Amino acid sequence: MALMEWIKRWNFIERARLERQLLEAFERGEDLDALVASAEPGFQQEVWQAMLVRIRKMERMMAGQKPPEPR
Repeated sequence: MALMEWIKRWNFIERARLERQLLEAFERGEDLDALVASAEPGFQQEVWQAMLVRIRKMERMMAGQKPPEPR
């Protein structure tokens, strides 16, 4: 695998890991704005800021809906 392909793949994996961290924090009910503000400057903060926008959009779409029934 060429170096550039490896870097692109690593970046994708790292981005997915960081996005999942913030999504799990959302599921636990943590303060996302505080987490994003305390993120490491650079890549982590960039990913978390973008993910926060998507999470807020999901919140707006889900507003007013009943939670799913437990199985």
